[in-house]
Amino acid sequence: MVQSTASVDYSWVGVDVSKASLDSYCLATQRTWRCPNTATGLQLLQAHLSTLPHPAVVCEASGGYEQTLVVTLATAGVRVSVVNPLRVRDFARAMGRRAKTDPLDAACIAYFGQVMVPEAVVLASDVEQRIKALVTRRQQLVEMLSAEKNRRRQLQGPLREDVEAHIEWLQERIRQLDAEIQSLATHHQEWAERQALLQSPQGIGPTVSIGLLLYLPELGHLNRKQIAALVGVAPFNRDSGGYRGQRHIWGGRATVRSLLYLATLTAIRYNPPLRAYYQQLLARGKRTKVAIVACMRKLLTCLNAMVRDNTPWDADKVSALSQTP
Repeated sequence: MVQSTASVDYSWVGVDVSKASLDSYCLATQRTWRCPNTATGLQLLQAHLSTLPHPAVVCEASGGYEQTLVVTLATAGVRVSVVNPLRVRDFARAMGRRAKTDPLDAACIAYFGQVMVPEAVVLASDVEQRIKALVTRRQQLVEMLSAEKNRRRQLQGPLREDVEAHIEWLQERIRQLDAEIQSLATHHQEWAERQALLQSPQGIGPTVSIGLLLYLPELGHLNRKQIAALVGVAPFNRDSGGYRGQRHIWGGRATVRSLLYLATLTAIRYNPPLRAYYQQLLARGKRTKVAIVACMRKLLTCLNAMVRDNTPWDADKVSALSQTP
């Protein structure tokens, strides 16, 4: 169990992860070392960390190359955090650091960890990891399906038939994955309960509810402004002096935002409170895209409150809430 950061003086270690190597830097000792990104290299890294009092490892999300490192260290009881590379890059610029090498990157990541104290990774259960892998694969197949449908319009003859056969295979495989995902989620009691809660409003189906559970575990644990900013549906100011710029959403979790967008498109058609809110925004002169994003934020706020209070969708409460932007 990870100890509170308020009572622990951590030895911060930054690790720059690549496909071939792990470059590490320890702030306490100011030492740099390199290990291969292999099982043997991870053993060497663990040996270095074992000599430090309360090691805390920070690495960037590196397209999956960091996964083995994170699982190995977290399983061994080491505090490990995965951070957005963009945040580290901005941090380096703020420090005036322009040079870029793997050891320098590792040092910057370590400084970032010490200053920002990012949250430690909490490992998912085996069932959750399996569901996440299946959901990720499903998204890949959906993207392939969309691409094949676009290609089909431009083809004739045998090539079109070949693409149509592939489209049929993709559709069948997606249906099989949906059944497998739902079966795993149903046999996970906590997931089954929370999934049922999330599916109580019209517009949220099995795929969206599972995706929210997987990619937004903070749901129900943050306030409405924090959860909106985390997903990337909160408008940010662009003001300076007398200038008042337009508000724009920025950043956030693209995967969650895509799921929320799909759910919102259905909700503004079939969910009475959100449909009324959407029409109200249009009547006030809001552009379609702005109105949809506002409905996404409203839906997310409601889902966050539902999970927090463990209460299902209440159309009357949402209607009252929708009277204010």
